[in-house]
Amino acid sequence: MRHDFLDRYSRLASPVHALPAWLKALATLTLVMAMAVARPSWWPALVVATALLVAGAWLSRIPAGFLLRRLLLLEPVVVVVATLALWQPDGGMRFALLVARSTLSLAALILFTNTTPFGEVLELLRRCRVPSLLVTVLALMYRYVFVLVDEAARLQRARASRAFSRSAARSWRSVASGAGQLFVRSSERAERVFTAMCARGWRP
Repeated sequence: MRHDFLDRYSRLASPVHALPAWLKALATLTLVMAMAVARPSWWPALVVATALLVAGAWLSRIPAGFLLRRLLLLEPVVVVVATLALWQPDGGMRFALLVARSTLSLAALILFTNTTPFGEVLELLRRCRVPSLLVTVLALMYRYVFVLVDEAARLQRARASRAFSRSAARSWRSVASGAGQLFVRSSERAERVFTAMCARGWRP
């Protein structure tokens, strides 16, 4: 089964997708660092950053609804963390600034990850002299997210074929049982993959 929920739009043909991965990474890091040091008097800079992100999203040809859903998925975490600023002097201003800075940083990261194929990100990490073991771990994590999704789908179909009850109590018990089975199968699969890699000469 093929899944594209992580990088559905990363290979579109657009001016943003055509840019080198290192340039997009540099622009993203620059914006994130600028947001990290932004002060309350820097509201014009936040407006400029917003305009740049909107322009980048438009040029990328990625549906706006898709990007907004990804952003809204993470926004509750931003709001919860930002509420700590309400108990400080000028709490309202600090809260608004923290939410704005964090939201713009997340938007930049979401735009980068959805306009850059993961393979290009890994290659960029290698060129930046990131330890090869870490790059390998990231590649395996990315690959086996989809394997785990397939495994979970098979468990779901198996439950449905056994006339799975819809009652609340049985639903929770079945979900807990399925999570346990998924963990066991994932561990077994990881052990088999590690053994196969070592048999082919790979060494951690």
